[in-house]
Formats: sequence, structure tokens, C-alpha cells
Amino acid sequence: MSKPQTHAFQTEISQLLDLMINSLYSQKEIFLRELISNSSDAIDKRRFEALTNAALLNDEEELAVTITTDKEAKSITISDNGIGMNHDEVIDNIGTIARSGTKKFMQAIEANKSDSDDVNLIGQFGVGFYSVFMVADQVTVRTRRAGDEKGVIWESDGKGEFTIGETEKATVGTSITLNLREDDNEYLDDFRLKHIINKYSEHISLPIKMLGTAPLDDEGKPQEGVEAEFETVNTGTALWARAKSDITDEEYQSFYQGLSYDMEPPLSTLHHKVEGNMEYTSLLFIPKKAPFDLWNRENKKGIKLYVRRVFIMDDAEHLMPNYLRFVKGVIDSQDLPLNVSREILQSDRDVQKIKGRAVKRVLDELKRIAKDDAEAFQGFWSEFGQVIKEGVVEDAANKDNITPLLKFASTHNDNDEQSVSLDQYVERMSDDQDAIYYITGESYQAAKGSPHLEMFTKKGIEVLLLSDPVDEWLVSSLVEHNEKPLKSVTKGDLDLSDDEKKEQEEAKVELSSVTEKLAEVLSDSVKEVRLTNRLTESPACLVADETDPGANLERIMKAMGQDAPSSKPILELNPDHAIIKQLDADDDSFSDWAHVLFDQAALSEGAQIKDPANYVKLVNKLLVS
Repeated sequence: MSKPQTHAFQTEISQLLDLMINSLYSQKEIFLRELISNSSDAIDKRRFEALTNAALLNDEEELAVTITTDKEAKSITISDNGIGMNHDEVIDNIGTIARSGTKKFMQAIEANKSDSDDVNLIGQFGVGFYSVFMVADQVTVRTRRAGDEKGVIWESDGKGEFTIGETEKATVGTSITLNLREDDNEYLDDFRLKHIINKYSEHISLPIKMLGTAPLDDEGKPQEGVEAEFETVNTGTALWARAKSDITDEEYQSFYQGLSYDMEPPLSTLHHKVEGNMEYTSLLFIPKKAPFDLWNRENKKGIKLYVRRVFIMDDAEHLMPNYLRFVKGVIDSQDLPLNVSREILQSDRDVQKIKGRAVKRVLDELKRIAKDDAEAFQGFWSEFGQVIKEGVVEDAANKDNITPLLKFASTHNDNDEQSVSLDQYVERMSDDQDAIYYITGESYQAAKGSPHLEMFTKKGIEVLLLSDPVDEWLVSSLVEHNEKPLKSVTKGDLDLSDDEKKEQEEAKVELSSVTEKLAEVLSDSVKEVRLTNRLTESPACLVADETDPGANLERIMKAMGQDAPSSKPILELNPDHAIIKQLDADDDSFSDWAHVLFDQAALSEGAQIKDPANYVKLVNKLLVS
């Protein structure tokens, strides 16, 4: 047998261990939750691999998590007969951070260090194993992978190094022995351990076993020669398989916490059993708060899939669309094959039916909350609104179910809260208004301060202020609501009354030489120069042609490194503004005025001008002329 080798932890792991040992003290008990969760995952993986390699699992073998204590040695051991690990897997899973969120975890702890529940981030960031060092000064891992003959032993005191080598291990799986610190001997008490299991791990659908009390004789003394037996201390029944009437809110919340590591109760719990041609059970949770990785598209997100109580896969993304990636839960099918793969999930008709029904339940529940509890829904929208908007673009089949949920900021509100629905907007429209007006901008302030709103403000017409990046794609997919078209105030001509048309025609004749000369000077930058009545305070603005992409969409696409369709804007002039009135097409400074007007119009909508230094130079020149 080879001699054990000593390795140094990666720098980030050493920092994490120091944090665990010296800084985190609240709720140390969660180390047991993390180890039981890891054991449960390992057993699920062994059962899954055995579907294609029957030699990995004996049908008579009971899969379970076992917890033992040694009061003399002051140690606790958590064992499982799961898939186990080989030498390289131990290095990858414990010695490095290749698969963990260690850096992000420490940043989150630092950012929220005043929060007593920060320790609960341990599981959320995938660094659960290291929580053992909150209670142990020496940790020994003995593991043997299913299918291997030799085992692996890993040991560390959490002070920067670990040793790893071969060992004899009679059974498949992993045993983790913690030598407890002097101040943490409470975890040698069986009653204390059972309480922790009941609090955090009752939902685990595997038996968790501990030694029971030895049988007593007639005098109340332990019977000689009769040893205590292991007893199951949790129900060992999948929560979703139980009747709803038998499950308490606390049990639902505990199960949700095990899935999400979110210490807040979910916004809503949806538990349904479907029978008939297709049988399955779904237990879904809608969170109140967005998870830290909501926008990390590299992390797979989805629903846990079981087939006849057998765990098949985490993150079954084909069971829930991407715009509902925050939904947590389990779907357990009676009809899918046990060897179902991700490729099968993508094409299987039964899976698509399950997905369709699950999505409908979530959207119906969100509509119910929006109707019955506006405050709760507004809180939800603040967390997940941008993600829900993706659904309008991605899920054409459910667009009509998603649209009533949408909320936007508006010129009729004094703050940037997205609280106005399309139905509310339509209800407030005047009889002669035939479109839902909106403006997109890179920020709420940029949208609200746009000169394009001046005439709408003067006439008291409400405009929706769209500043989320996804909004540009949203309005390209959502062209109308309640038979009212959505229309950008930055595109195309405005609808004018007869009097306004007459005034504009008169001004057009009067300023024809100015507009023609501006079009000539700015021919490389603008498609057209024309007069407008959309401005009341600003001298000019840029608008996109009806069929061209808006300037904000171009900026977003360029920021994403994508090629944006090239199109020139239209320069619109306010004929009543003093600057426009004083322009003289024959003046020597006309070209300077033309470029300043164009750059000012670009700046007013949040764009970056091409040559800021030249703009400043021209403004200074005109100020002293």
C-alpha cells in the first residue's frame, strides 16, 4: 500500500477554512445538515449509475445514512453506502475549488457579515463539506468508490494541509469522522443530534439511522449480551409522496430550505398529484427572494426529477423554462423510463405535457397573487420581474398568460418602481388615445429625462419607462395589448391634429433652408432632418425610423459584443426653440451649430458622442462668438 501524501490546500480553501474555524459561530449545527445532504446525493448517484451497471448495487442492500458517536474518543461519524470517491475525485471535491463557489461565498459573507444567518450561505455556495471545521479540529474521510477494490483515506486539521492515501475499506461509500473541539461536545448527545436531523433533514427520502437504546431487563438494566440496534430516526418517506393534509407548513418550509438554502419561507407552495393517462406528482416552490446566481447562466437550474421515487437528475432544465429558473421543486413521474436522459427529456411528449402543466400552475399562481395580494406580488416583481419578461420573448405559447403579470415604471409615477400593469395603463387612456406609448433607455433617469417625452407630458399622456436590457426584446415581441398597439415615442412620426399639421407645414416652409443645410452638413450622421412638435423645451432630438432599431438597442447589442444593425437616426427640430429660430444657413458658424445640435440630441438620450473633445471645443467657440 502506497505511503500517504501530504498536499497544501489551494489559497482560497485555506482562507475559507480560517473563516470557518475563527469567524463563523452561529448555527454550527448545520454541519450535520450538509454532511447528510452530501450522503443523500452520493446514494442517489450510486442508485442512478446502477441503472446502467447493475453490478454497482446489490438489490438486497439497504441504502442509508448512519450516524454514530464515540463519547470516549469525542468523535462523531457520518457514513453512507453511496457512490463513494476515488483518489482523484477526493482531490477534486475536497482539495480544490474547481467546482465550488468559495470566492463568491467569502465575498457574500463579507458583504453580509452583520446578518446572523450568514452561515446558511454555506450550502448555497457549494462549500458545505468545509463546515465540519466549525466543530472539529481533526477530520478523517474514508471512502471507496463503487466498482473499486481499494479505498482512499483523507485527513486534515483544517490548518492548510491534508494527507491522502490508500486504505482498506470493506464497504462501498464514505465515512466522515469528526474529532470534536472541546467546546462542541454537545454533538455527542443523541437527543441533540436527533433534534438537528428533525429540523433540517426530515425530508430526506432515505433512512437516517442511529443506535437505539439497548433492551432492558426486568430490573431496568441493559440486558447482558444484547446490543443496541440501529433505528431510523427520520420518516424516510419522500415528502411529495405524502398527502397534503398530512404535511405541515414547517415541513414544507424545511424541504424548501433543503432545496434552495433560502432561509425565508417561499412565496407560494404548489403541491399536486396528477392521475389518469399520465401519473406524476409535482411539488414546486416560488421564492420571495432571488438567489445569488439568478443571472449566472453557466449554473444549471431546474427541477429535481424522480421516476417512481428513484432520483434521476438535478437541474432537469427541460421541466421548467429558463424564465422560470428560480422555481424550485421536485417532479416524480410514474411513467417515464428509469434510464431517461437529458436528450430524451427534450423530445419526450409526456415530458412536454408535464412541463406545460407545471408552467401553467406557476403562472396561474402568480396571477392569483397579483390579484389577491398586490403588495406581495410587487415584492416578487422587484426580485424576478426582469426574468419574467424573458418569457414574453421565449415562450410564445404562454405570452397571453405572462403579459398580465408585467409591470413597468411610468411618467404618471414619481419613482422608478415598476408598478404599472398594461391593464392599468389601458384603463387610464383617454378615449382619443389609440396606442400604448413607451420609451426605452439605458436607465430609468435616462428614460424619464428624455426630450421625446416633452409633448406627451404637456398633453398629459402617460408613457411607460422601460430601462431593463430585456425590454428592447420584450417590445419587439409584444406588439399590442387589448387591441392597443405598443408604440415607441422615439420612433416614426407622431399623430398630429389638423391644427398641428397646419402649424408644422407653415414652419416647414419658413425653415426649409435650415433643414436642407443641416441635412447636407450632417449627411454622414443622419438619414433625414425634419421639424417636429414632440419637443417643447429642447431644440432637437434623434428618432429612429419606424422600421429601424432604436439607439438603445444598438448600445445594448454593442455592449454584449454583438453586431448591431447600422442605421442612421432622423434629426428632429423644435421650430419654436430660440436656437432653431436664430439659425442662419448662410452663417459661417452654421456647421458648428449643426454638429453641436446633433451631439446634444445624442447626449440627451444617453448616447456616447463620437468625439467629446471636439464637442467641447465647438461649444466653447460658440459661447464666445
